[in-house]
Amino acid sequence: MDTSAGSSSEEGKKKAKGPRKSRGAGGGKSGRASAGEGKKSPGKGKSLVIVESPAKARTIHKYLGDGFEVRASMGHVRDLPEKKLGVDVENGFRPDYHTIRGRGKTIEELRKLVRSASSVYLAPDLDREGEAIAWHLTHALSIPPEKTYRVTFNEITKRAIQEAFASPGRIRMAKVEAQQARRILDRLVGYELSPLLWKKVTRGLSAGRVQSVAVKLVVDREKEIRAFVAEEYWRVRAKLAKRPAPPADVERPTFEAELVKVDGQKASLPNEVATGEVLARLAGAEFVVASVEQKERSDKAPPPFTTSTLQQKGATVLRFSAKKTMMLAQKLYEGVELGDEGPAALITYMRTDSVRVSRDSLDLCRALIAGTFGEKYLPEKPNFFKEKKGAQEAHEAIRPTDPNRTPDSVKPYLERDLYRLYKLIWRRFVASQMKPAEFLVTTAEIQAGPATFQAKGRVLRFDGHTVLTGFHSDEEQVLPELAPGERLDLAEPLLPSQHFTQPPPRYSEATLVRTLEKKGIGRPSTYAPILSTIQERGYVKLLERRFNATDLGILVTDLLVEHFSQILDVDFTSQMEEKLDRIEEAEGDWEGERIRLLKEFYSPFSKWLETAYDKMVDVKKEPEPSPYACETCGKPMLYRWNRHGRFLGCSGYPACKNVRPVDMEGKPLLEELSDEKCDKCQKPMKVKTGRFGRFLACTGYPECRFTLSLDKDGNVLRPEVTDEKCPYCSAPMVIKKGRRGAHKACSSTPPYHDIGKTCEKCGKAMLVKYTRRGPFLACSGFPKCRNARNLAEDEMGPDDKLEAS
Repeated sequence: MDTSAGSSSEEGKKKAKGPRKSRGAGGGKSGRASAGEGKKSPGKGKSLVIVESPAKARTIHKYLGDGFEVRASMGHVRDLPEKKLGVDVENGFRPDYHTIRGRGKTIEELRKLVRSASSVYLAPDLDREGEAIAWHLTHALSIPPEKTYRVTFNEITKRAIQEAFASPGRIRMAKVEAQQARRILDRLVGYELSPLLWKKVTRGLSAGRVQSVAVKLVVDREKEIRAFVAEEYWRVRAKLAKRPAPPADVERPTFEAELVKVDGQKASLPNEVATGEVLARLAGAEFVVASVEQKERSDKAPPPFTTSTLQQKGATVLRFSAKKTMMLAQKLYEGVELGDEGPAALITYMRTDSVRVSRDSLDLCRALIAGTFGEKYLPEKPNFFKEKKGAQEAHEAIRPTDPNRTPDSVKPYLERDLYRLYKLIWRRFVASQMKPAEFLVTTAEIQAGPATFQAKGRVLRFDGHTVLTGFHSDEEQVLPELAPGERLDLAEPLLPSQHFTQPPPRYSEATLVRTLEKKGIGRPSTYAPILSTIQERGYVKLLERRFNATDLGILVTDLLVEHFSQILDVDFTSQMEEKLDRIEEAEGDWEGERIRLLKEFYSPFSKWLETAYDKMVDVKKEPEPSPYACETCGKPMLYRWNRHGRFLGCSGYPACKNVRPVDMEGKPLLEELSDEKCDKCQKPMKVKTGRFGRFLACTGYPECRFTLSLDKDGNVLRPEVTDEKCPYCSAPMVIKKGRRGAHKACSSTPPYHDIGKTCEKCGKAMLVKYTRRGPFLACSGFPKCRNARNLAEDEMGPDDKLEAS
């Protein structure tokens, strides 16, 4: 445990003077990929470099000489505790940091390396999170301040690495305090609100300062859609052709125009009757061109990607989730193996809201455009783009580290999805420095009796940046040359069509990220985790690539809005993000600024919380009646909740434990029988839904507990039967696939065995169970008793002994 929240190394007002440079800084064979690889410590005078991941360590190691040892911390090493608040609200909101479970061995190995190192360079990412990791490392590893240096870089290239190590700095406590403020604020909201929801709704629910606002956006949109009343309207299109008509054996070119005015007023056709009246007035009317307007229009090149725009394009173009886009981008940033070249980073840092790019990268890009696409695509001066308010200008946009590494040149070394994302990033960056696309836009108005029709067409004159970003010409019609006063033929009868107004669309991943950014909710590093979290919590579902609010999401949001309206207010959340950003900009007293902000928030929040415990509706104690009766005992069924959502439960509980799943409208889901027969008792099997998705269960339950897994398409996944026999019951052993990989298990039902051992903690039977690591003993009283241990030698079957040896 470590409660330190102050600085272990002072903020450097100037660049710190680094230690004397180690010999051979141009590249050598020093370094290790992670703290756990090898036992060798840095030799006398060697410098230790600590980064977050082995991949990043391998790439950086390539550019440093024999005087450096590069190791990985595997991300954060300390955090607030899992099972308690971990924040002393009475004493300046002092955080109580603990070593993260599983990091102890890594910390111990790094400590040994620190003791023998001449200096320690902390090189996590350049954002607030990276600065916090560096600060936590100084405490966890007890690094003396005098030999602690901080290095940051926007890209992992030889030039960037050597420049960073030539002028190292110190840990910036302004960034650390800004990160701590966010972490503590999020902990206060989540840790205080979640127990309230457990008490009032059901166990396992959670709330968050930013995630709950994101859910509210989806819920509000869902309510708009449900309240929407569609209105009928009609459109009338005319298919026209120039005179004279060509010979009968030649197809006559036509173009379309739409009715826009009747008697000089905007056309309003609310129903079929009104449409029919207008069509009657147009019978026999002559179509005459009233006016033709042509304009040159240009479409400027888009800026290079930020985190937000990359996630949006990843979703719309590549159909990647935000989480997948960021996972792949992380790999491209940290480095991938490029054959004989070894590990190389292909893109710059991927968590950024800036569209700025370095002068060197601009020069390389412009040279590439001139040489590959020709001078006609190259503007006279580089394209520069306006930064949005609050953008971190110290960062760059997401771009290739070297534009000359074309997607085709690295394709042989990349997995398919890595290649597709790199290609997207490369194309966007190169396109950002190209000339605009040039269009000729034509608008013609055509008079027909009392009606005015309008025809529009667009012709691409110069493709410019669209040579890379794409131009969909099939969406445009090309108009013939038209002149005022020209008479046209109606090629086909007028085309009336019925339409209905549409509700606002549900959010996709791309549009939700765009909305979060536009409204100032969250920051580049949080968009993907937000989208993943709200789905994992069961508050929203992604159906047909659109977010649908679940009944659980609507219930929880309504309860929180009633008692914590300010926390779920979009403007309040946006202002809080700005206040958190300002901690980093404060002069000197960053810790004081953090404490003031937390006090300002927590004082009213704690009062709202007290009121909510007293006055929030207790959904557990006041279940909603339903119109359905229990098919087991005939008593009324009630709507109840668990962390997976709403379901029907018998009011006779606990005497009757009948439950039924329901759809989004609250109607009972009909039992879906499968064609499969139970392997054990030959009874029919039915489709059920559990925490990991749909599966088949025997209709003979609870007497028969046999189940089969289903894949995402509903196909049965049968375990692979082996030639081995279970040492405890002689049933065949099978290969089962779990969340953490394949493992052997007994095919009996249930697949565990009582071998006469009792739990030393609660006295219940200990059962032999199987995982991917082999058999072990676990208490049958799980989850109340979580006692488990490895099998002793005299408890093992003969095959288990062989496997253990």
